[in-house]
Amino acid sequence: MLRGDVTRSRGLLGVALIALVGALAGALVLAGNPGNMGLCGACFLRDLGGALRLHAGPAIFRPELIGLVLGALLWSAIVRRHVGRSGSHAAARFALCVAMAFGALVFLGCPFRLLQRLGGGDLHAWAALPGFVLGVGAARWFESRGYSLGKTQQAPLALGLIGPLTFVVLLALFVGADVLAGPGPDSDAKPAHAPWLLALALALPAGAILSATEFCVISATRAVFGGSRWMLIATAALVASYALVLALGGKANWSIGLQPVAHADWLWNTLALALVGLCGALAGGCPVRQLVMAGEGNGDAFIGVCGLVVGGALAHALSIASAAASADAAGGVSSAGKATVAVSIVLVLLYAFAMRSRQTSAPA
Repeated sequence: MLRGDVTRSRGLLGVALIALVGALAGALVLAGNPGNMGLCGACFLRDLGGALRLHAGPAIFRPELIGLVLGALLWSAIVRRHVGRSGSHAAARFALCVAMAFGALVFLGCPFRLLQRLGGGDLHAWAALPGFVLGVGAARWFESRGYSLGKTQQAPLALGLIGPLTFVVLLALFVGADVLAGPGPDSDAKPAHAPWLLALALALPAGAILSATEFCVISATRAVFGGSRWMLIATAALVASYALVLALGGKANWSIGLQPVAHADWLWNTLALALVGLCGALAGGCPVRQLVMAGEGNGDAFIGVCGLVVGGALAHALSIASAAASADAAGGVSSAGKATVAVSIVLVLLYAFAMRSRQTSAPA
């Protein structure tokens, strides 16, 4: 029997729970979500921006967002861990999450979708994976030399509830008013989607598990460079369970050929993932982790979520987002996307160096 929170379990239970999240993501794809996009923080928040009419790109309210946030809220409340928190350089987190959205939408997926693309047999993602590891490694180097996002401190509960209540309001607008496009019973939304009640039902336990285990793809990748390896093992379990579900459903496609919502520009896939890994590590978590922390009451993480929405909107408004390959078009990275990734990497590295210098030069 579990004793309280299973956070930091670091054992077979944690690995099994994360494997279950992979299976839930696979089930969402089989139920109708885009290929290898059962759960994706950056893509789904980009879609939310479209539903809010912030850009002219994909416009659909994804109930999975509600599931992740409320699942984390419910779990943290059950184990009496839900408290308002703030104080970890919210403005920097916002800017870093904007840049992370740029990289994710050039690659076409956040780190969580990267794992699903790996499990689904997308060899373009496997080829670009070293870029993500390199980005996280660079951030870890800065951290070892003084960089810090800052520490959160307890804040009034009302602050911690702003994020979850915002998503509850969005759900109410989606269900009870003809305001947001999405996979409702009478929806004419064009992007692929699972039935909304099923999407919500599958994402709720995923959010609770991710809160309970504190799993984050960024944190798992840090283990490549040393430290506790349980998240790295859990990552492999997630990829394997997702691959198994897709294989059983006849959706696996191991090839270098046409892949769902992907393109074959290997160099810019790699550089975009390096930007995502760098920004995610410096900002304290990948997009899915930001959503989960917002559900747990972290006000700064909610600011990061807002940054991801803004970044997704700008990526489409400024033609930064890549075009997915299809049977009729090769897809690929735009000139704006290439320039944005290159400039963003330089600016983020300069910021990390400046923060490292500030920390190391501070008086004892």
